[in-house]
Amino acid sequence: MIQKKICMVGVFGTGKTSLVQQFVYSKFSEKYHSTVGVKIDRKMVDVAGTRVNLLLWDLAGQDEFEKTRSSYLRGSSGIFFVVDGTRRETLTGLADLLTLVQQTLGPVPAVIAINKIDIEDQWTIGDADVYGLIGEGRYIVKTSARTGVGVNEAFFWLADRTLRD
Repeated sequence: MIQKKICMVGVFGTGKTSLVQQFVYSKFSEKYHSTVGVKIDRKMVDVAGTRVNLLLWDLAGQDEFEKTRSSYLRGSSGIFFVVDGTRRETLTGLADLLTLVQQTLGPVPAVIAINKIDIEDQWTIGDADVYGLIGEGRYIVKTSARTGVGVNEAFFWLADRTLRD
């Protein structure tokens, strides 16, 4: 069995915890709970015949955790960035997070999830906004923690890429 650490990052309130809950437990809660520090969940998955124990580190999105966040990132095999499609400012913070990850870890596989596809009619982020984020080792996917759309796809893509790199 192989173990891989995946860090969930994004600014406050993007749906990081909800995506983890949907992936690990197949559930969604309307109640909002702010993560303080880090919450760790795990899920065993099968990727191309290999058993992989994913350790999902759900990092708090508040700016005051900036210094602590880089220490949480160390040892990560992959990063799962989360943006809220209904809040354009969550995309702005992504550039800083991409830089922090690159400085801390170097090149690692990354998913950029544009969350809340179930209410896409309320989005303030368009495809053109996301186009500039495309880069080597990055996968952009539209997700919904509420309905599960794109969630398994995103996590399995990242798990697969961590095995290759």
